[in-house]
Amino acid sequence: MNLESPKVTIDKSAEETFNFLSDVKNFESLMPENISKFEVLEEDKFLFALKGMPEIILKKKEATPNSKIVLGAAGGKLDFSLIADITEAETTKSEVQLTFNGEFNAMMAMMIKGPISKFIETLVSNMKTTV
Repeated sequence: MNLESPKVTIDKSAEETFNFLSDVKNFESLMPENISKFEVLEEDKFLFALKGMPEIILKKKEATPNSKIVLGAAGGKLDFSLIADITEAETTKSEVQLTFNGEFNAMMAMMIKGPISKFIETLVSNMKTTV
């Protein structure tokens, strides 16, 4: 399953946006309102839970300065990644698009497609005002 968020323009350079997203504790400020738990476990790993959903642990797996950050599932039964692609629009503006990739059976994919789509859209929407 491959889901993409809309691209959003942020009033920060690609470097500033990359630095913000590289610090996993900053993801707390991007989370939806229905977050019930957020905890930084290590420098590059955090746990979060949304109301009615199981806890998810994400770990920074890859970082390409100023252009890409890959977070992946760290443990649990589901294997997926959340990729932030950052492009410089102008010297003081950047664009970000999130992509969710995961291998799920058809039933699971049907159940999680809506909530995951909404989740990544919320993350990028909140970037416009937070980063």
